[in-house]
Amino acid sequence: MRKKPEVRQYKEAPTRRMFDIDPAGLVIEKAPDRARRQFLNYAFFKLDPAFRRLEKAEREEAKAEFAAVVEAWAQRDDFIVRTYSLVGLRADVDFMIWRIAFDPALFQEMQAALNATALMGYLTQPYSFLSMQKRSIYVDRYNPEGEGVEVRPGEGKYLFVYPFVKKREWYKLTPHTRQGMMDEHIYLSAPFTGVRLNTSYSYGIDDQEFVVAFDADHPQEFVDLVHRLRFSEASLYTLRDTPMFTCRKKPIREVMDDLA
Repeated sequence: MRKKPEVRQYKEAPTRRMFDIDPAGLVIEKAPDRARRQFLNYAFFKLDPAFRRLEKAEREEAKAEFAAVVEAWAQRDDFIVRTYSLVGLRADVDFMIWRIAFDPALFQEMQAALNATALMGYLTQPYSFLSMQKRSIYVDRYNPEGEGVEVRPGEGKYLFVYPFVKKREWYKLTPHTRQGMMDEHIYLSAPFTGVRLNTSYSYGIDDQEFVVAFDADHPQEFVDLVHRLRFSEASLYTLRDTPMFTCRKKPIREVMDDLA
């Protein structure tokens, strides 16, 4: 008897949405998304030089008080805190506190606690960016399981942060055209595996459209990545991507020691 041919079972490939063909919601009329998302705040601080003219004991007490507040918030289960020094790296800011929470009211509560410290009397905030985590509409073909749902701050030595705004012409392009440009963007970025991206969205809640934060150990790799992306077609649609901040990750007490 002839052997029956083996019947092989093939699994159906997962359906992958190549791009969002209706980002404006004109056709499918998607319902509002009220799922819980993380909010992010990048708070930059500048020290008044008058603080450095205080007696050393007074300075140390003020720094310790401020650090204790930050450390207490970092221990909470509903809050993420990362601290960075910019002393010697920019002239207009000295340090940054990256705060992440599901409730933006917590940013206000923490800031109120900081405002009650002696050091805050010598600090200003030249910049403070507010944003929200949101899934990218361009990554489904690369990661259909999901991306951009929750921020997991990296442990890199540096964080490169800047606000980002697209030209309005970008939103007039067809979904196919925008996806093609972003495919090129993603392809050009692929070799730079030491640079991790956290992009968050600010539509309607702050002046910029996005806050871009790249986490890395090697600044030279980030410089080469940004240089390469200047040659991409998508870069023609950038309206603003400054100021750019190079932030060095440090515990809050080391950040305080950099100040004075």
